[in-house]
Amino acid sequence: MSPQVQIEFTTADAIVQELVRAGVTTAFGIVSIHNMPIYDAILREGSIHLVCSRGESGAVNMADGYARATGKLGVVITSTGTGAGNAAGSLIEAWAAGVPVLHLTGEVASPYLGTGRGYIHECKDQLSMMEGACKKALRLRKPEQTAAVVRQAIQDALAAPSGPVSLEIPIDFQSAIIQNHTLEEVGFAAPTSRIALPKEIISKISNARRPVIWAGGGVISAVASQELKQLAEMIGAAVITSQSGKGSIPEDHPQCIGHFAAYELTKKLLKDSDLLISIGVRFRGNETANWKVSVPTEHIAIDADWQAINRNYEATNGLVGDAKQILTTIIQDLSKIEIKPDPAYLDEVQSVRQELRAALRATLGPYEQILDGMRKVLPHDSILVRDVTVQANVWGSRLFEIYEPRTSIHASGGGIGQGLPTAIGAQIAFTDRQVVLMAGDGGFMVNVGEMATAAQENLPLIVVLFDDAGYGVLRNIQDAAYGRQVAVDLLSPDFVLLGQSMGFDSTRIGSPDEFVTALEKAVDSKKPTIIVVDMEAVGPMAKPFGGPPGAADAFKPRKL
Repeated sequence: MSPQVQIEFTTADAIVQELVRAGVTTAFGIVSIHNMPIYDAILREGSIHLVCSRGESGAVNMADGYARATGKLGVVITSTGTGAGNAAGSLIEAWAAGVPVLHLTGEVASPYLGTGRGYIHECKDQLSMMEGACKKALRLRKPEQTAAVVRQAIQDALAAPSGPVSLEIPIDFQSAIIQNHTLEEVGFAAPTSRIALPKEIISKISNARRPVIWAGGGVISAVASQELKQLAEMIGAAVITSQSGKGSIPEDHPQCIGHFAAYELTKKLLKDSDLLISIGVRFRGNETANWKVSVPTEHIAIDADWQAINRNYEATNGLVGDAKQILTTIIQDLSKIEIKPDPAYLDEVQSVRQELRAALRATLGPYEQILDGMRKVLPHDSILVRDVTVQANVWGSRLFEIYEPRTSIHASGGGIGQGLPTAIGAQIAFTDRQVVLMAGDGGFMVNVGEMATAAQENLPLIVVLFDDAGYGVLRNIQDAAYGRQVAVDLLSPDFVLLGQSMGFDSTRIGSPDEFVTALEKAVDSKKPTIIVVDMEAVGPMAKPFGGPPGAADAFKPRKL
């Protein structure tokens, strides 16, 4: 082994120094001729664990999953041009979910930027491409500004509303020798006095007799789950959660309606409500039947993002700021008032909760036993990651109970195939906890190469792969819309042999009883495992899933 060469402080060293300063201990990516100085600086510094993905798309998903599971910054390092382009789709997912990810990408040498001369890995306008996929995109324009620009990029990614920030560094800048100047942020301590809320808001909340709280991912980002639960119990509110808000309140809580906003019983509950308090909710189209769910006239909206107020539903009162602070103040103000929740309303909420779950369970057929087996076998703090597939959409996102924040991860942007690398990122964040991925065979093949990453990292990840030899969701939508199918049947590999070749314990099951046995073995083994659910052998659901409400109708021929 050749002796280590002592080199002077460079731009790459300044980048790594800022990452360490921000508490980064893990980074994901692929080494390249356009980021090699950064990788070498990470090696020499020694405290950051580098996870080598098999593709840039997967690397971003891993950083995304790591950030969602921990609440910390996810860091991903990619190459230039095609490498950055490969990352773009997954950056869009991080943007859609509001996940703080720092994307460090190389660029061509600075003299060739924008010249079109054919420098290797050149992109016509990489910065604009990254801007379109991210919350913000930056370019380092002077090596001496490295520390300041990296620190700003990290702050931008973490600042509410959080999201991915891409920073491109021309390759000739990465090895530039610079001075290691100190950079100190000087500020004043935040005031300790409590925030004041208009009396009108406290009056509306205390006088509501049929309140509903709609909890989104902003509750989890603000670490405000305890305050949400306390407020709900104090005022006797039903709690609807968005997909991103799952786990903001334990889903076995009697007041938790859960992720059922677009269902008829929930819509009626909202219609009859006299107050909605929304907390960190985006009100996505697919979660509101494209905004056909009606909300009460009285609507108090709490969000960290100014632009979120009145974007999808009008609010009579908008409160912009930290949800934890705002909820704490509301609770303190309400504690001075005698509030007696209506027992009849609480009974109605519990009845709606139970009816929704019973009706959905009745559609599952044999998969009800698989659902119950998963929840019985898996520890309460397991992290459930869901790719876009029938079983994940129908019951993984609604009936599999989530008890803690950051233990439910899904594809906010709706893109298939991102589940595997996202689950890898979450499992790397918590090697001592169980991470389980629900995926379909179609989506799983998109990033199947990342199985090798999981095996190389020796992760105890469990993949539950529902194999129906095609795109099951689209089959059902096409049948309902057209009465025929096209481009949805897929030739898949033997997933058991594939898993074995990638270092996974692998098995194929054909019944719910076999599934439970295989899952118990997987949890005990602490090894990367894939359980292939043969959906033909298991049998059909009692009622086919036709996509989100109104999905088929949207594709039928019609006049505009």
